Amino acid sequence: MKKESAERWSRRDFVGGLTLAGTAGLVGLRPGQTDAEPAPETTKLRLYQGPVTCLAPQYVAQELFYGEGFTDVRYVTFKRPSAVEVLLSGEVDITSSFVPTDLVHIDVGDPLVILAGIHIGCVGLFGSARVKSTPDLKGKTVAVSGRRTDEHLFISMFAAHVGLDPQTDINWVITRWVDNVRLLTEGKIDAFMAGPPLSLEMQEKRIGRVLVNTTTDKPWSHYFCCMVASSKEFVRKHPVATKRALRAILKSAEVCALEPKRVAQRMVDRGQASRYDYALQMLKELPYGKWREYDPEDAVRFYALWMREVGLIKTSPQKIIAEGTDWRFLNELKKELKG
Repeated sequence: MKKESAERWSRRDFVGGLTLAGTAGLVGLRPGQTDAEPAPETTKLRLYQGPVTCLAPQYVAQELFYGEGFTDVRYVTFKRPSAVEVLLSGEVDITSSFVPTDLVHIDVGDPLVILAGIHIGCVGLFGSARVKSTPDLKGKTVAVSGRRTDEHLFISMFAAHVGLDPQTDINWVITRWVDNVRLLTEGKIDAFMAGPPLSLEMQEKRIGRVLVNTTTDKPWSHYFCCMVASSKEFVRKHPVATKRALRAILKSAEVCALEPKRVAQRMVDRGQASRYDYALQMLKELPYGKWREYDPEDAVRFYALWMREVGLIKTSPQKIIAEGTDWRFLNELKKELKG
């Protein structure tokens, strides 16, 4: 069932918001620059709020959205398989999402458009005591929430990268993600993928073995795993709003890198993270604020090549890039925002 949150600000929220917005100003526009731009075509903006904390930049961007001319900013949660599905349903306007899932939808012609990269890393593949490395997954049972979901796509590529055929070498089982830790410790599954905060809890409690860490392991650590996406209709109808929203998210990514302690506390205060220590660890480990340093088109091409090789998509990387990406706003913002 849908839950919408139009947050009320306490004095503490307001003062903290000004501080975060001020930090963003250190890496942002010249004073008054946004005032010279056209106003956004809409003052309403809806964003996805999910169970993973790596969405921090779009959470913390709330104050920056207000500074961009949005007066009604809402974070909405839905029981759908992915952020992209919530976006394509028309229930949110812009969101961070996993690149492989984006490509599956672009491949079948869904009106999705990728606008920018936000960060690399954030997810890991965890194995049981019977699995010492990714090649050991051959013949083993791997849990996913469904076929062609975020986990299934990533794990399929992890397997293919070490020479396995994910379609024949792995025994896929459909589970609820909340059951996976128990199933792993009971020996009923051999591996599953997790992101923060669950991945951090598992490492702290020494549950399972980390087989792949996309934050540190090559080649995954060289490419964006998460990008900012919107629907083609929203971008077409609201180009100014799209650019302003994207600017706020990118500046917020800089804030996550510069002020991890303050951001972690803000997320806990607003119920977007359950534990401060996990949120802080994530913010320090993930390379936020490096959206200029990695090429989002390279990431799209990288994943598209692997996914086509494995049979997860049919469209060529060139066509995916031509039909499912729009770097206009990102290129403009790279010039406007300080390096």
